Amino acid sequence: MLNLIYLVAIAAEAMTGALAARRRNLDVFGVLVIAFVTALGGGTVRDIFLGHFPVAWTQHPGYLYLVLSAGLLTTLIAPYLRHLREIFLVLDAMGLMAFTLIGCNVALTMGYAVPVVMIAGMVTGVFGGVLRDVLCNRVPVVFQRELYASVSLLAGGLFLLLRAAGVDQDMNTAISFALGLALRLVAIWRGWHLPAFEAEDGPGSNPRGAHHE
Repeated sequence: MLNLIYLVAIAAEAMTGALAARRRNLDVFGVLVIAFVTALGGGTVRDIFLGHFPVAWTQHPGYLYLVLSAGLLTTLIAPYLRHLREIFLVLDAMGLMAFTLIGCNVALTMGYAVPVVMIAGMVTGVFGGVLRDVLCNRVPVVFQRELYASVSLLAGGLFLLLRAAGVDQDMNTAISFALGLALRLVAIWRGWHLPAFEAEDGPGSNPRGAHHE
């Protein structure tokens, strides 16, 4: 189950990277680089943090072919997709949930404690998107008010709770993925967000009424 979800996740995240790169008018090489770091960056960062070597994707060249193929396909079909933003958000939510559960599972197999397992899941889920947004010169979604990293943590927590309750792994994975995905999509639809700190006027801040880029 996790292997299938992983393949879906890297394809979905590669597509979000390609869509983001297309909006920035990058060339084909740029599109493929963004697709690669979006799809495999989170897992790479997780493996480095946990000391999980060799890094997972280096042992499976097929993942690279899938990522590059998904990126190129997205570039070809993007002009014919009318609702790019909606597609981007759904694919990104799928990737977030899938990578979160995979990251949790990797940390569990290495024997880490629950807090580390949850952080490993979150890092795997969000860091590909962070790298994508930074390279595309955008403020990463995870650092804004949206329910993003918090949804990842909740999905990871649910996965661990169901595992402790003895739920079958495949059933646990399906439930955690579905509920986490539903929560993320509902949060987007309803505009749910975390409180944000508003900058006050003062030394170094923009004067009241100044234009913000």
